Amino acid sequence: MSKRLRSSEVCADCSGPDPSWASVNRGTFICDECCGVHRSLGRHVSQVRHLKHAPWPPTLLQMVETLYNNGANSIWEHSLLDPASVMSGRRKANPQDKVHPNKAEFIRAKYQMLAFVHRLPCRDDDSVTAKDLSKQLHSSVRTGNLETCLRLLSLGAQANFFHPEKGNTPLHVASKAGQILQAELLAVYGADPGTQDSSGKTPVDYARQGGHHELAERLVEIQYELTDRLAFYLCGRKPDHKNGQHFIIPQMADSSLDLSDLAKAAKKKLQSLSNHLFEELAMDVYDEVDRRETDAVWLATQNHSTLVTETTVVPFLPVNPEYSSTRNQGRQKLARFNAHEFATLVIDILSDAKRRQQGSPLSGSKDNVELILKTISNQHSIESQDNDQPDYDSVASDEDTDLEATASKANRQKSLDSDLSDGPVTVQEFMEVKNALVASEAKIQQLMKVNNNLSDELRIMQKKASRLEKQNSTPESDYDNTPNDTDLDDTGSGRKGRQRSVVWQGDGSVPDTAEPHGAPSPLLPSTEDVIRKTEQITKNIQELLRAAQENKHDSYIPCSERIHVAVTEMAALFPKKPKSDTVRTSLRLLTSSAYRLQSECKKTLPGDPGPPTDIQLVTQQVIQCAYDIAKAAKQLVTITTKENNN
Repeated sequence: MSKRLRSSEVCADCSGPDPSWASVNRGTFICDECCGVHRSLGRHVSQVRHLKHAPWPPTLLQMVETLYNNGANSIWEHSLLDPASVMSGRRKANPQDKVHPNKAEFIRAKYQMLAFVHRLPCRDDDSVTAKDLSKQLHSSVRTGNLETCLRLLSLGAQANFFHPEKGNTPLHVASKAGQILQAELLAVYGADPGTQDSSGKTPVDYARQGGHHELAERLVEIQYELTDRLAFYLCGRKPDHKNGQHFIIPQMADSSLDLSDLAKAAKKKLQSLSNHLFEELAMDVYDEVDRRETDAVWLATQNHSTLVTETTVVPFLPVNPEYSSTRNQGRQKLARFNAHEFATLVIDILSDAKRRQQGSPLSGSKDNVELILKTISNQHSIESQDNDQPDYDSVASDEDTDLEATASKANRQKSLDSDLSDGPVTVQEFMEVKNALVASEAKIQQLMKVNNNLSDELRIMQKKASRLEKQNSTPESDYDNTPNDTDLDDTGSGRKGRQRSVVWQGDGSVPDTAEPHGAPSPLLPSTEDVIRKTEQITKNIQELLRAAQENKHDSYIPCSERIHVAVTEMAALFPKKPKSDTVRTSLRLLTSSAYRLQSECKKTLPGDPGPPTDIQLVTQQVIQCAYDIAKAAKQLVTITTKENNN
């Protein structure tokens, strides 16, 4: 559908005229140049869509227009509106600025670092703050005040929050009230239309009971958005959900091409994946479809004579710091698939999604998503590097000039270089950094008390898990695609971006053979040793924070070196190859963040070649690294406390 912008509308980031793109989850309109930077940040930061040349559900477009007209941009530029604020020293970009570095740095600070968002007063318990915000969101969605709800979401409110007293989620409340634009906003931030309330009713049920039939139909579309988008990408059609058709399985245009043995083997492994890993792969393919379609619109709408040298190239999916390095590596490899290979993968995913949703039985076991991607494309074999840094391809497609020729030549090696913690810091995370630095000892003691009170119950659960593990023991997989913290959230509310999960039904779904939550990891150090090292890390981080607050930038490097030593000593307490996925993930985050902290602090050294160092941006990066270190240390204390109590 087309969108006619008023002449008064300007780019939210540089105030340039006639913006032609929208950032859906930020509620802003942006110009071509700024959109290039948004695309390089990834969908977990900004979900961009062209206003004229991309398909829009009418209510989704209305939601973005309403947010823009009601000043949603002031949420992301709050401190810039106050001349007296310290943060206002960072100037807003203007149309005459260069994309790199001026606009790019401003946009990253605005959306990735959330440098200008209004900060709430710190409290001793971050979870209480998030809970309070989520309860406010639960009440606000029954009204039409979209910008209030967006502000709450930007501060850390959870779109999938389950209200313990009300027994439902914000999406249930919005559906009952017929607030279709609120439902769109919640869905963009991860609300699941398939979530049941305490009585087993979904938001779709609420909408239908309230007579809001348009909203009910839209919620069904959102529920099947993942498979609908994949089908539309291949054949340009979507299922007729009103008449009960929820899946379209396109056929390959050239039916004379038989599937290779590699493709058949990949399909079999795809079917043997657990529901959790299959959903992850499907969501990654969804993101790759979005990247390819957005690229096509981008190239078709650019003025190549003037903008081609300034636009930001996005050759593969940007890194999402919430995902493991293995998953990020697999996501990047999707860009190497040629049209036939990618279409085959999409069709296989659609077919298996339909099978799982209908509950068709299939025997199989958990397997490696990374192996599936390599089997289909027959790309390089990856040789792991035994170091503390996480690995994934930093440039996933530079060496592949001919995909079909490359597919016949395996075992080509690439250097792997990345940083797990490089990503956005939300307001809630920013507050958690400060609280972890100021009151970490108190939190550890509180955590110890809670775990001691629950030790009996955990011991019983552990015995049950051990019995189940013995009964259902399977060969251990070599796959290291560790679920992140937000994936383990019972409500699913921690996921960023629109939730595109498929709700599996029936008893025939593939069982998840992953290690049971809480299974013991032998050879873990004692809780006292871990706490002692955590206290050393915390003490040094507090000193670093004080240096940042007092603008003592020359203290950054010695502080970072002491933190690195303390982190190394803490990591040495654990076995080199712990069996627990959660321990591996926490250790990887701990050590990589310490390395990155040293790198960021070295930028304050005088006399380095290149452009002048932006001390404020460096400080933001240093705080993020400190947060990652504190978070990882806290996770390790929690794990060792739980395991040792058992």
